[in-house]
Amino acid sequence: MPIRPENRNRYPVNWPEISRRIREGRAGGRCECFGECGRGTHFGRCMNENGRPAYGTGSRVVLTVAHLDHTPENCDPANLRAMCQGCHLHYDRDHHRQTAAATRRAAIEAAGQLAFDAPA
Repeated sequence: MPIRPENRNRYPVNWPEISRRIREGRAGGRCECFGECGRGTHFGRCMNENGRPAYGTGSRVVLTVAHLDHTPENCDPANLRAMCQGCHLHYDRDHHRQTAAATRRAAIEAAGQLAFDAPA
């Protein structure tokens, strides 16, 4: 998954090397998700392999690296998991929902409007 420009400075300069080591080395080019993504589409390890057709959709698999704690600064290998784009997006869905809501709230407040849940 591409790194958003506003988060680029949160990743170490050697992130491409770290990511490659996880995806190609440890994971052997295969998704490391064991169902923690919550998709409910696989039991045991996800069978998607980088560059191959994805099971179920047939789209080309892109192997990514997920930060399990959603903190890009924490690049401890125990916090990183190679995941196909489907598992990664599902794993991050609640985190994305929270950050999107916070971004919308900040934009409303910056425009001089109060959010609905703001105290009067």
